[in-house]
Amino acid sequence: MSQGKSNVSIRHYAALMRRYLLPQRGALVGLTLLLFASIGLQLVNPQIIRFFIDEAQGEGSMEPLYYAAILFIGFSVVQQIVSVVATYMSENVAWRTTNTLRGDLAEHCLSLDMNFHKSHTSGAIIERVDGDVNALANFFSSMIIHLAGNVLLIFGIIALLFRENWLIGAGMTLFAVSAIYIIQWIRKFAVPVWSGWRQANAEFYGFIGEQLEGTEDIRANGAGGFVMGRFFGLLERMLPLRIKAFLGFAMMWTSTIVIFALGNAMAFGVSAYLWYKDDITLGTVYLIFYYTELLAKPIEKIRTQLEDLQKADASIVRINELFEMKSEIADGPGVAFPAGPLAVEFKDVVFSYEGAEGAPTLKGVSLKLAPGEVLGLLGRTGSGKSTMARMLLRFYDPQQGEIRLGGSDIRQAKVSDLRARAAMVTQSIEIMQATVRDNLTFYDASIADARIVAVLEELGLANWYRTLPQGLDTMLASGGGGLSAGEAQLLAFARVFLCDPGLVIMDEASSRLDPLTEQRIERATQLLLERRTCVIIAHRLATVQRADRILVLEDGEVLEFGRRTDLAADPDSKFSRMLKTGMEEVLA
Repeated sequence: MSQGKSNVSIRHYAALMRRYLLPQRGALVGLTLLLFASIGLQLVNPQIIRFFIDEAQGEGSMEPLYYAAILFIGFSVVQQIVSVVATYMSENVAWRTTNTLRGDLAEHCLSLDMNFHKSHTSGAIIERVDGDVNALANFFSSMIIHLAGNVLLIFGIIALLFRENWLIGAGMTLFAVSAIYIIQWIRKFAVPVWSGWRQANAEFYGFIGEQLEGTEDIRANGAGGFVMGRFFGLLERMLPLRIKAFLGFAMMWTSTIVIFALGNAMAFGVSAYLWYKDDITLGTVYLIFYYTELLAKPIEKIRTQLEDLQKADASIVRINELFEMKSEIADGPGVAFPAGPLAVEFKDVVFSYEGAEGAPTLKGVSLKLAPGEVLGLLGRTGSGKSTMARMLLRFYDPQQGEIRLGGSDIRQAKVSDLRARAAMVTQSIEIMQATVRDNLTFYDASIADARIVAVLEELGLANWYRTLPQGLDTMLASGGGGLSAGEAQLLAFARVFLCDPGLVIMDEASSRLDPLTEQRIERATQLLLERRTCVIIAHRLATVQRADRILVLEDGEVLEFGRRTDLAADPDSKFSRMLKTGMEEVLA
């Protein structure tokens, strides 16, 4: 993903607010009302103090002073309550909106094709979905409302100062306008730096994710030192970006300190002049200083909010880049697949991972498989076996030709409908850190527990299930810690049984298992093939013996295709030579 532009249009902010903030309009209205209440309380309290000071200088009754003190304390307490409630509501808005945005980003990433997932590490994607969204938390916690409120508070203070004396009003207007202009001017230099920092963060977390996934291989090959060298190299590249980002923050912070000092000096000079001319009272002098200090607060908040905004700018650029990425695998208008086993047909399929300009991985592949038949798919590594299997699930689409399932072009089907009727069992079994139930159903609450238990018993996992301390609610460790290879493989079979597809694609993996476990897998495989069409990427001749048809691929082309019995009986067929000399030898 690119670093992106350094500026974000109002359109981008408006789109985010429409989509994520407007659904919470009730909370936003409440925040707005609290904001107006807070502004009113902040403007009234200095008036009470001025009255108190001026009255205290006279020789009248003490009663007005008591009332003024009680009013000041009461208004202060109410102001604090309003502030606490507003903070709670704004954080609640931020939590809801960022969670919704995270969900949309995660769903969008899951909908993108395999080219995206192969070109972006899991760590980089996580940094987009979580890190960039976190940077927007302050923006979503009604920052726009608070920004507008602080601007409104500035206008209120200046109006009241003009009401006291035009000279002090004009001076504070100049102070406020200059402060905001300088802050905004500095901000434009900091946004590109924050964008670069977010990008470097994404690359760093992507690297960490890759290394954690490959910990076993790194240790086994003694590559820990090289990995740490790369780790420190990334940190060295990130440090200058972080320094520049901090310097941008420091420039804004320092400039506001200087501006506030000048503002106080201006207020002191003008107040001294007006008091010397006897145009204002001592209470009014205090009022001017109080309002000057109060004026600094919304300007300081505007500074921090603009700082958050510059972080949000960089994150919004990257989030929009992610949303604008479109999957090459688009939903079709929708077709109804027939019930039961599905026919499979490849018609002159040409496919290249590099697109139309790249060298083809599959070259004009054609085959027909009747409903309920089993295809044994053979070939050397890199011949295109796994590519064919993944194209049946539309992980990729062919550049030429078509693939038909149940008589329909799979590009005309909705992707979700296709994958509900076709399932894959691979050698690499993904076990999530979740309950047994969630691992088997992928969080589909419509599947009854009784059905899950029945499938486990049917696959020979009854004894394993009875050892689980909390039954289906037992937590499994990520990666399948505590499960044998055979148990993990059988759980993968159980997933397929529960979704009951019409086509099963198997990357046969029993070669790694001990004989007893292999027998259990063979029995489960036989059950799985009943009343289903199956494509088996075969690694051993024992698996091929259950196939009705055999397809041998070589360099992406169909070298041989036919009924298994016919090819076995033909002494000139490659499959026949495999049976005589051993598949591994022929494919070597």
